[in-house]
Amino acid sequence: MYEQKKREKALKSKASKVVVKEIRFGPQTDEHDYEFKKKHAIKFLKDGAKLKAFVFFKGRSIIFKEQGQILLLKLAQELEEYGKVEQMPKLEGKRMIMFIAPKKVK
Repeated sequence: MYEQKKREKALKSKASKVVVKEIRFGPQTDEHDYEFKKKHAIKFLKDGAKLKAFVFFKGRSIIFKEQGQILLLKLAQELEEYGKVEQMPKLEGKRMIMFIAPKKVK
């Protein structure tokens, strides 16, 4: 029993922990703010963390769903060399969420 628990603990310590970093946009995020957040996203992906990018719709801004989706797809296209899209933009309540996983380092 002791040996089995010891083996399980050793395996658990070797398992990699998945870190998820979030980046939040508004539907009408300005170009400078977008570039600033994109720079952070690149840093997170280079560090090996998953990225959760989302557009948050406040109040009546939900009418700009298309703009939010365009923003996330543009981000995905520009981060293509650093990571791959795990989940395409999907609307959940007042948020449109997209996940990007880092590419494996050779």
